[in-house]
Amino acid sequence: MVDVSGKAITRREAVASCRVLLLPETTARLASMPKGDAVAVARIAGVLAAKRVDELIPLAHTLPLDQVEVEVEPADDGVRIVSRVICTARTGAELEAMMACSQAALALYDMVKAVDKEAVITDLRLEAKDGGRSGRYRRVHPASHGAPDASVP
Repeated sequence: MVDVSGKAITRREAVASCRVLLLPETTARLASMPKGDAVAVARIAGVLAAKRVDELIPLAHTLPLDQVEVEVEPADDGVRIVSRVICTARTGAELEAMMACSQAALALYDMVKAVDKEAVITDLRLEAKDGGRSGRYRRVHPASHGAPDASVP
């Protein structure tokens, strides 16, 4: 692990997003999948994943998370998942935000796979971060790397 003991403890925030491409009929019935409410399960899975990054990513620091939000928003081609993580620490929360999105997407996939074999998880990315020595970052080119334009909360 990198030594961060010389860094100041500051408020840090990270926002990440991803998409799950779904058939329109799947998106319309996310709350009533055979296993239950796919959106609710995805949101909880994302929060739980953010809290366990240090166990799953080698060399990641343990962070005292102050807040984790995971939103699942309908989109033209499925859903967009957006996570926001806030902590007061010596290192940033980018991995926690991205892990929240990816696990929420995987949980949603698990909930819909019985009715939508075409579901695809795509476009996992950091949208923004704030705090620490490097300061503020906002994705300058929302469509970079072939991803669709996405607003940053």
